[in-house]
Amino acid sequence: MLKVLKSGFFITIQDLGRFGHRDIGVPISGAMDVESVKKANLLLENDPNDAVLEITMMGPKLQFEEPTAISLSGAHLEPKLNDVAIENHQVVQVSKGDILSFGKLKDGFRAYLAVKGGFQTEKVLDSRSQYFPVTKKKRVKDGDEIPYEESTSYKPLISEVKIEDHFLTDELEVFKGPEFALLTDKQLAGIFSKPFAVSKANDRMAYQLNELIEEHSHSMLTSGTLPGTVQLTPAGRLIILMKDGQTTGGYPRILQLSEAAICVLAQKKAGDSLSFKLL
Repeated sequence: MLKVLKSGFFITIQDLGRFGHRDIGVPISGAMDVESVKKANLLLENDPNDAVLEITMMGPKLQFEEPTAISLSGAHLEPKLNDVAIENHQVVQVSKGDILSFGKLKDGFRAYLAVKGGFQTEKVLDSRSQYFPVTKKKRVKDGDEIPYEESTSYKPLISEVKIEDHFLTDELEVFKGPEFALLTDKQLAGIFSKPFAVSKANDRMAYQLNELIEEHSHSMLTSGTLPGTVQLTPAGRLIILMKDGQTTGGYPRILQLSEAAICVLAQKKAGDSLSFKLL
């Protein structure tokens, strides 16, 4: 078991997502930054879909009750094992009773902790990703115990890698959305000729951007949406749906982020700058 001594700001258990249930209104959920999750699991020779902890902005304090191996990826949060600094993108052997803690956020926004074999929480609709009310809990809290399998003899093929963090870019690659043709020349210029700042209204459901573009009066029927769908409100605000976002929406879907761009955006916090690049 992994014992949560302090839960930090917002921690959830995530795999790559809950697929095949959007027709009944269930979001995909899953890790916001799947590229970082895949990197952490790859170092441990895990399945890419093995469950990890998604750690947002401020790290927890965790105690390992069985030996295992771990790896960290994503945001840099000054991790320490028994008060000794460790690094992202390396395999670290953990003994019974060891304590993992974190310091200040240096860059990025979401970090990922993987253990050998993945966290073994209950699967609901073929996924371990936490999303209330599909799962019993919305997030990890103080005192929780998260199961994993003991590993005492694991010898990694690669102990560490040097990776340039993908999220250090400020550019989001996007495709044309279903209602892209509704945009005026002025709106297009407003979207692609200037940077935007992430607003304080950002979470696993959606990211809003501070700057507005030209207003519109288009009305449309509620239609299907995906993670990465960029909606344009009548007031000219851009809303980017994320992994826990609703499955339908009534605003024009003007753009669609690439999967890589979703990972980049997932590592942005309020005030960070970004721009759009049309593919």
